[in-house]
Amino acid sequence: MKDKKAYAGIIVTGAVIGLIAVALVFLGNPKNMGFCIACFLRDIAGATRLHSAPIVQYFRPEIVGLVGGALIMALIGKEFSPKGGSAPVTRFFLGAFVMIGALVFLGCPLRMVLRIGGGDLNAVVGLVGFAAGILVGIFFLNKGFSLKRTYKLTTSEGVALPVGLAVLFVLFLLVPSLFAFSESGPGSMHAPVIAALIAGLVVGALCQKSRMCMVAGIRDLVLFKDWKLLLGFVTIIIAALIGNIATGNFNLGFSGQPVAHSVHLWNFMGMLVVGFGSVLLGGCPLRQLILTGEGNTDSAVTVLGYIAGAAFAHNFSLAGSAASAESIGGPSINGKVAVILGLVVMLVIATLNTAKAKKNA
Repeated sequence: MKDKKAYAGIIVTGAVIGLIAVALVFLGNPKNMGFCIACFLRDIAGATRLHSAPIVQYFRPEIVGLVGGALIMALIGKEFSPKGGSAPVTRFFLGAFVMIGALVFLGCPLRMVLRIGGGDLNAVVGLVGFAAGILVGIFFLNKGFSLKRTYKLTTSEGVALPVGLAVLFVLFLLVPSLFAFSESGPGSMHAPVIAALIAGLVVGALCQKSRMCMVAGIRDLVLFKDWKLLLGFVTIIIAALIGNIATGNFNLGFSGQPVAHSVHLWNFMGMLVVGFGSVLLGGCPLRQLILTGEGNTDSAVTVLGYIAGAAFAHNFSLAGSAASAESIGGPSINGKVAVILGLVVMLVIATLNTAKAKKNA
């Protein structure tokens, strides 16, 4: 009976995420970007002037809602548990490189499946790279990879980042002149603030309860033959597909896709880094936000790494560019070098922490 409830919960969560994402696009978010953790954190980095790319600057309420919804649900379910101290600096840099890989692809794992639900076949290439990265990560998990144990912390540590986001959101509402706003591009496209916040709260609460994670779906299938979390992954695609067809936003193919490019090698490589790094971190970007709401400061440090990575990517021209009538888009040489460097760094971190685990054993 418990298993049936868990399966039902993950399916409902996936369906709600897919449909809410489509609704957010209908209300103003960029197409195939109803939810994107990488894109939204990048926009927040721009809004707070950590980078100066003019087309990606907006303080996204969805992020505040995701963390807040997870926090509220964790408190209700008595699952709020402040803890951390597991290789924080390593997690910060892994988070930064995961973000760079995502921005080379132009989307996090959540946006990847939403893009597939919108008919974007470039995202299928990304999915292959994402799965390959997860398999590399699983190889190291099987060899004993670990970033070591966490420690119990005070409540103030556990709520620091959620409260910080809430304070910034209040400032965004009351003193908008403090923030940068895009006048064109993806940053200028957004759903109404209240709708975006409510959507984030709902999805955050559901994901906290169901343990939704883009990485864990594939990881658990390979390691434990457990399909449960993968069903959530698939349900998001189906719900988004139905919603996009109903709203006229379905476009099957490689070309003409919103905020995407068809440079397949780097779609693959970008998501390879995202998949590999996310396994080492213990969860995808969506999951890290949810764990932050549960009081996990290691995840909070990872989220800060994502934000720093987004700022670095746009300040140093690492992010991919979307295809247009004038250009095929894709990453710059800087972005390609950063992806390769990120892969090397992850291999070094995985190897060193696996060797230590073997020595300690």
